[in-house]
Amino acid sequence: MSKTKSIYVCSQCGGTHPRWLGQCPHCKAWNTLEEQVAEAPSGAAKNRFQSLAKPQAVATLSEIEAAEVARTPTGLEELDRVLGGGIVEGGVVLIGGDPGIGKSTLLLQAADALSTRMKVLYVTGEESGAQVALRAHRLGLPGKSLRVLAEIQLERIQATIEAEQPAFCVIDSIQTLYSEQLSSAPGSVAQVRECAAQLTRTAKAAGCTVVLVGHVTKEGALAGPRVLEHIVDTVLYFEGDTHSSFRLVRAIKNRFGAVNEIGVFAMTEKGLKGVSNPSAIFLSTHGDPVPGSCVMVTLEGTRPMLVEIQALVDSGGPSPRRLSVGLERDRLAMLLAVLHRHAGVACLDQDVFVNAVGGVRISEPAADLAVLLSIRSSLAGRPLPRGFVAFGEVGLAGEVRPAPRGQERLKEAAKLGFSVALVPKANAPKKPIEGLTIHPVERIEQAIDMLRELS
Repeated sequence: MSKTKSIYVCSQCGGTHPRWLGQCPHCKAWNTLEEQVAEAPSGAAKNRFQSLAKPQAVATLSEIEAAEVARTPTGLEELDRVLGGGIVEGGVVLIGGDPGIGKSTLLLQAADALSTRMKVLYVTGEESGAQVALRAHRLGLPGKSLRVLAEIQLERIQATIEAEQPAFCVIDSIQTLYSEQLSSAPGSVAQVRECAAQLTRTAKAAGCTVVLVGHVTKEGALAGPRVLEHIVDTVLYFEGDTHSSFRLVRAIKNRFGAVNEIGVFAMTEKGLKGVSNPSAIFLSTHGDPVPGSCVMVTLEGTRPMLVEIQALVDSGGPSPRRLSVGLERDRLAMLLAVLHRHAGVACLDQDVFVNAVGGVRISEPAADLAVLLSIRSSLAGRPLPRGFVAFGEVGLAGEVRPAPRGQERLKEAAKLGFSVALVPKANAPKKPIEGLTIHPVERIEQAIDMLRELS
């Protein structure tokens, strides 16, 4: 059997060349030639215009029956939440994260739980079968029905999937696989793209759910070509500090469910355990209220979570520092300008440090009000009232804008025992919430004045 030929395509101009070059001969760009499999020439190339495919039947969208996809729970409730309820037959999931964060541990737990209900194949390219067995023994997993294959050649893996016919397959990891159709090394752009495409076709044809483990770059993005994220159905990111016992699994893309859902896990001696009340890990346990601390309600997908925002304002001299952890630094500088211009609270010669407790990253602007109130509390040296919570976006004109799904945020705060809430006027509920006193505001100066009255 003759070996498939490769061509090198420029990622800038699309020009092709039979061998790799450092500089593209067409557009003169450097290091842009990427290996691809050359298409085999058709034997009837001279009659290619006569052998065009016949047009297929086209359906009207309203006439297509939209049926709900069947889901199978993995046995890990937090993972099911991120996936949208469970795994889907023929679905392809890509999960990435830093080394040692717990990707293999989580998938081994899920594979072992699923193996009691369906055929499961665990393909390891980074470890031997003995190492996987050692981890399973350490986690207390029986593994009586879990099939394991230690292989990195794509064609052999496809043949094994065809022979075993599993309903769930884990590939750990996609960067270690290689196809004999390409001459480049495992982990190269061409190999990752080709192996992912072939495994996706195998998953769709066999109706097998395939989970691909991916490496990440120094910036935290998934390594390999960007097309890898477009090929798969679901993209999950494993987040968290390796020095902390808590991990977050976040859905960035999901064709079968909602995006930006998160699952919270705690790393224990027996593996990853789901955290049913994640707000507890993002709140400090102060005996008494302390200055510079304000609790906010953030929204992660459909889940409201309470997160503590801490601020420390200290004398900084002629060149004050602005540092934020878990929040955007540029937004912090903007909020300090709004606080000075519209509320008369100046931090021009002060160092300002802001931190989101628990290592969580907050990207939504609903944290603005809590950040400003924590800065004001630290600067004045006065703690906020016990059981106080706040959320809302602050604009450059000083207005406090509403946050989406404010009712759910307030109900979550009341459920966890908070009694006082400072919220945008548009988020004030029409019906009172039991145990929660709500103070609506429209502008940042009103919020500062209300804070003085409550303190």
